[in-house]
Amino acid sequence: MNTLKQKTLFISGASRGIGKAIALRAARDGANIVVAAKTAEADPRLPGTIHTAAAEIEAAGGHALPIVLDVRDEEQIARRGASR
Repeated sequence: MNTLKQKTLFISGASRGIGKAIALRAARDGANIVVAAKTAEADPRLPGTIHTAAAEIEAAGGHALPIVLDVRDEEQIARRGASR
């Protein structure tokens, strides 16, 4: 049987919507999820942050690493790479 147990997935947009749904499904298999999204602080217009998604992923059986990141911003990606 295929499983994601102990596999690590990098999911952009994982704080809500389809990205979060994919992360939660993978978490049920025991996956490690990098929750990469722009939302670190709650917005009254849209529910969910990287932190609330990470908590849900952990509750579903996975491990989560929330990272504030906009994958559409080339400069932000370059800064992330340079900080390693």
